[in-house]
Amino acid sequence: MGEVNRELADFLRRARAQIDPARAGLPADDRVRRVPGLRREEVARLAGVSADYYTRLEQGRRITPTAGVVDAIARALDLDAAGREYLGQLIGRPSTAGRRSVPVQRVRPGMYQLLEALDGVPALVLGRRSDVLASNWMAHALFADFSAMPVRERNYARWMFLGAEPRELFVEWETQARAAVESLRLEVGNNPEDRAALELVEELSAASGEFRQWWVEHRVLQRTHGSKRLRHSVAGELTVQYETLTLPGDSDQTLYLYTTEPGSSSQQALRMLASWSMASGTS
Repeated sequence: MGEVNRELADFLRRARAQIDPARAGLPADDRVRRVPGLRREEVARLAGVSADYYTRLEQGRRITPTAGVVDAIARALDLDAAGREYLGQLIGRPSTAGRRSVPVQRVRPGMYQLLEALDGVPALVLGRRSDVLASNWMAHALFADFSAMPVRERNYARWMFLGAEPRELFVEWETQARAAVESLRLEVGNNPEDRAALELVEELSAASGEFRQWWVEHRVLQRTHGSKRLRHSVAGELTVQYETLTLPGDSDQTLYLYTTEPGSSSQQALRMLASWSMASGTS
């Protein structure tokens, strides 16, 4: 059979298992379903390809579908934009790619100046594998002082699962932690030969049963915007919204900005946190 793309095979099987046949628009039949989700031939029918072709693809055989077929399979599996991108990455690369080091990321001096100029607005710059490349004083006050951590520990996913604060800080820790896993899944798919990313996955899988469980679910997420409910030790309960901006000139760096609704109790809490931070000398 030749080289097998095991990551692709696993992703397709798990995606297929998550589809509700009743909502997929398929006619009912009298056959007993022994496994959850769609059968292979049903995915093939929805995608407009032969059952044999889809079966070979799901087995990880070395075939390369056209962009149109990839889109059709993504629609059949009800994948979102991140899932479609990840599927394309898996199909377009070998599953046995060797590990390699990637260049160390650097944040431009002007970006550091911008972070400090964002008075009262928590901001982070995340790089590959969710490394925290830079953060301002308000992010330190709201989340953690990443700059004070050893370099290898300045990673959002690592902090989420191994840090002391996150489980108390995030009201919906499981939701935020799952998002961190799924975002890291997408990153590893985009950079499959990144040795540091693979070592991070191995470390977190060994240290956290929750990470290990969610990692094998093989779901992906592209974080673009959203909200986080916090229970802060100083500011109390508040909700922050975040927006992401990919930096021109370096698509592997993303700026995260956290704001609150004008006139809300969350805005008051964030302002109080800023005042406390300045008064305590942590800014």
